[in-house]
Amino acid sequence: MNKHVSQMAGLGLAALMGLSASASASDIPVAPEVTESGKLSVANTIDFAPFEYLDADGKPTGIIIELAGEVAKLVDAELDVQRTPFPSMIPGLAAGRFKIAWETFSAKPERLEQVDFVMFIKAGIAASTSPEKKDDFAGDMPLCGKRVGVSAGSGSDFLVDKLSAECTEKGKEAIDKSVFNTSTDIIQAVLADRIDARVDDATASSYFEVTSNGKLIVLPTLYDVAPLGLAIAKGDQATADMMVAALAELFENGTYQSILDKYGMGAYAIQEPYFVDTMEALRAE
Repeated sequence: MNKHVSQMAGLGLAALMGLSASASASDIPVAPEVTESGKLSVANTIDFAPFEYLDADGKPTGIIIELAGEVAKLVDAELDVQRTPFPSMIPGLAAGRFKIAWETFSAKPERLEQVDFVMFIKAGIAASTSPEKKDDFAGDMPLCGKRVGVSAGSGSDFLVDKLSAECTEKGKEAIDKSVFNTSTDIIQAVLADRIDARVDDATASSYFEVTSNGKLIVLPTLYDVAPLGLAIAKGDQATADMMVAALAELFENGTYQSILDKYGMGAYAIQEPYFVDTMEALRAE
């Protein structure tokens, strides 16, 4: 185990966040349960590419898995990924079943009543289209008059309704929305020219841009941009201190950006990791 629990171990989160992000690994305050168990345990779905998924050999991989592995190295611990359904994560933290739920959580008021967050990336909603149609999406309201596909009940579904209303308010043609059950169905519809664009989570869209080998490209306009973070139990300052400091080191030494770039997610990097326990603590990145 890492014996360098450091002088920072006695500092509170506020003091920690005032330090330079260039802190070395020996400056990272290791949470007591990590020191005692020798493990960095995180709950994760392993079911949301490119953040987490099983590779061809059946091993967990992806952005979050790689970042968690690097954090484990910094605190001299073994990474222990506990596969957990997404709906069980916040209740599991509140019940003390695990200390970290590492997904791409948005900091909503109802969630902040039960957990705190360490923000590590940003995302939004974006449109994807074929390279041949890219130039058709111009101006400050590029989706007006276009045939657009969304997943039923998703944030994109509601966003397109809002954008369509704005189109008609400005005297432009409404968006022709089609609702699909799966992302695969939407992508196939774009490739078959049944719709002009797919509107979905920007990070997933960028991943499909990479894996489609150029058949889909993400348009530059981002909607509803917001920071996303991992969740920890409410008031668990020791874990918060450890994760902010460890991620800050990965940001500073280039590992964070390298991992995001590897999965085509470089555009969604934030300037530094930070702690959130209230809506007022959120930052515009």
